[in-house]
Amino acid sequence: MGGNQSYVAPDLHGRVALVAGATRGAGRGIALALGEGGATVYCSGRSSRAKPPSKETPLQPGSKAATQAMPAEYYAHRAETVEETAEMVAARGGKGMPAVVDHLVPSQVEELLVRIRREQGRLDILVNDISESAEHDFGKPFWQLDLEKGFAMFRHAIHTHIITSRIAVPLMIETCTQPGPSGLIVEIGDGDSYTYRGNLFFDLIKTTVIRLAFDMARELRRRNIAAVALTPGFLRSEVMLERFGVTEANWRDATKKNADYSESETPLYVGRAVAALAADAQIMKKSGRAFSSWGLSDEYGFCDADGTRPHWGRHFAAKYGDCMKSCDERFYERWSGGPVDLLWPDWP
Repeated sequence: MGGNQSYVAPDLHGRVALVAGATRGAGRGIALALGEGGATVYCSGRSSRAKPPSKETPLQPGSKAATQAMPAEYYAHRAETVEETAEMVAARGGKGMPAVVDHLVPSQVEELLVRIRREQGRLDILVNDISESAEHDFGKPFWQLDLEKGFAMFRHAIHTHIITSRIAVPLMIETCTQPGPSGLIVEIGDGDSYTYRGNLFFDLIKTTVIRLAFDMARELRRRNIAAVALTPGFLRSEVMLERFGVTEANWRDATKKNADYSESETPLYVGRAVAALAADAQIMKKSGRAFSSWGLSDEYGFCDADGTRPHWGRHFAAKYGDCMKSCDERFYERWSGGPVDLLWPDWP
């Protein structure tokens, strides 16, 4: 972990972003980091102060009830809301715009894009951070998995991304035909390789996120919009802190349960990775590829909230061996030059 450093946010004034899944975790960190640069950030999700209060206790991460919960139940009754995220964006210098949206419902996403068009007239950045919203049954082979839960998780983590991109990209195309910076779509996943991830549904979800970025990049290559996949490291999200029974103030106590947490990162770290990508004038050269928060920190020099630069990749290699197999140039060579490129090189 690197020493303390100062951080100067890139200038994102005038840019408009939609962070789908900004209520908590990486999505909230990304919204805040874009706000640091002065962007207008629409923070969308299902959790809202406007919903009637509930006396029910949120699920404890890692508990039997949490392990069995379906995606629609997993985050129920938690305190985080999109309004809170929007206020935090404003506190960091951006313009936070809360939006209560279920991204599995196309009509709700369409209403949000109508609002963004009416209020801003443009959309520069789209971040798809909605996750499977439930705990995977690691340790079970695929023939023992709960199909209903697995398919529901896939819908939450993949269908939401496709729906949101399908509806948001037309406005991005309009925005990026005008003089100015390139547009950016960021698919947030887990890992920057195609290695097996220990559970069929988890593996399908996380590798599909990478493939989504590649497919969109291919079809947007002439539209001045880049699409990339991005993974955080060992995250100190609200849920993970609760799982270890710690807070951000005393998070190092969690290393007593898992020594690897010494190299963990706050959600702001991956957020600053997104901000750096959004400010990169050469972002189109990265389109269609998968990146990590720690790898982009090496390239762009940003730090975490406490001034450190956690490096999950280097930590993992030193402790367990160099087996992560991140996607590299040789890997990407296999992704281009196929029949479609040969027979229909100008499509679309």
